[in-house]
Amino acid sequence: MSASPASPPPPPGRGSRSNPPNRFEPLVIEPDPDCPPEERPHPRTQFYFDASESLLTRNDSPDLPFTFGLNPYRGCEHGCAYCFARPYHEYLGWSSGLDFETKIMVKLRAPDLLRAELSSPRWEPEAIAMSGVTDCYQPAERQFRVTRACLEVCAEFRQPISIVTKNALVTRDLDVLQRLATHQAAAVYVSVTSLDADLAGRLEPRASRPAARLRAIRELSAAGIPVGVMVAPVIPGLTDHELPAILEAAAAAGAKRAGYIVMRLPHAVKEVFQQWLDDHAPTKKARVLSRVREIRGGNLNVSEWGARLRGEGVFAEQLRSLFTITTRRAGLNQERFALSAAAFRRPGGQQLDLFAEGGTTKAAKGTKSRPADPC
Repeated sequence: MSASPASPPPPPGRGSRSNPPNRFEPLVIEPDPDCPPEERPHPRTQFYFDASESLLTRNDSPDLPFTFGLNPYRGCEHGCAYCFARPYHEYLGWSSGLDFETKIMVKLRAPDLLRAELSSPRWEPEAIAMSGVTDCYQPAERQFRVTRACLEVCAEFRQPISIVTKNALVTRDLDVLQRLATHQAAAVYVSVTSLDADLAGRLEPRASRPAARLRAIRELSAAGIPVGVMVAPVIPGLTDHELPAILEAAAAAGAKRAGYIVMRLPHAVKEVFQQWLDDHAPTKKARVLSRVREIRGGNLNVSEWGARLRGEGVFAEQLRSLFTITTRRAGLNQERFALSAAAFRRPGGQQLDLFAEGGTTKAAKGTKSRPADPC
């Protein structure tokens, strides 16, 4: 896909310039090609109430270290051009492109739904992962504060929670995270894709810049919150050379663990990202796509478990070795973040804490403790 001279410039602050067709919809809406660029309206963010009747989602993927996920928002205004979650918007009748970053579903009932699900006797306490799909600290969180309200419910129940985010807004909630960390019930991973502020600004237009993310790692660590870094995604031919520098910078800021994921381009994400390359890195487009195909068996995406997050082949193995060597040199991954549900309780009801003689606490029957590592 090549940008023609008549193509309009990318909208400021957006990762996609257009709306690729929805694979489930027969009708396609296209902008008027004769409309002058100066008359094209900038896409504004719209918020919609999400009327979901349940909150926690369950997965059985062997690639993921968690069973239950919690996502306060659908769609994400960060606008990351590579985001694998973009195609989920097609199930709502929208597009993976601009719609994904301008039409945000807000789960205003999330705190009440979470309280109800944790209060249910069917809930066997174990760690929940927040931001398994879209970022729980995206710009909308400043206004709606759904994520904070969910964390407050978790603190009330002493429910273990892990968070992955690329927004420094997470430091706003240090007080709640500290309360959870007291019970070994909190861990945060800050996602860093590049240390180049200009590249990050074009690739992830409304996410925190790299310096702010490193500052967030420093503040979380100083507050006693277990914090790690996710180099996610590694973009072959564009950001892969930054992997050692990102890991070392995160370790210097106080990160104790690290993980990485190699970019994949499912469904319409292929179109969005290729258009982004045309707009922002045209001279690197062929190399990037060639490298992605090299680790994806000739494709831009594979969905098979075990291969979709890390890739396969010589280049994927080189990345794996580089990651292992660098983490060892930086002192990362020397300890695990093991979230514990031993302190879980249902306020106002039967406590799950069982006290042995002498006042020591045992893990409650039915609770589960598992690592909070993302990979």
